[in-house]
Amino acid sequence: MTYIVTEDCIRCKYMDCVEVCPVDCFYEGENMLIIHPDECIDCGVCEPECPPEAILPDTDPKAEAWLELNREYSDGLWPNIARKGESPADAENYKGMEGKYEKFFSREPGKGDG
Repeated sequence: MTYIVTEDCIRCKYMDCVEVCPVDCFYEGENMLIIHPDECIDCGVCEPECPPEAILPDTDPKAEAWLELNREYSDGLWPNIARKGESPADAENYKGMEGKYEKFFSREPGKGDG
């Protein structure tokens, strides 16, 4: 089992999850985070830290559609991060919004830790 970030993270990107991850398996896109499924040790400490509840175990049926996106973008496309960065100022406006992938997903990498 691994944990997956879903579209609920898009435009929210709170990053509380990054601070608690013991193996630094989070990667940063322009407007969301993802988890490298092969680096995740399945500890689950990130899941309760996510305000929009965007992190799910891959055994959750809602996570299945997001596994490949997490794998693809964490495999050299987006930078690995180990420290919490700034969340978007308008993150609360997007929390719980439906259809964020189609409306807002960006393939662009985030800034990373450096």
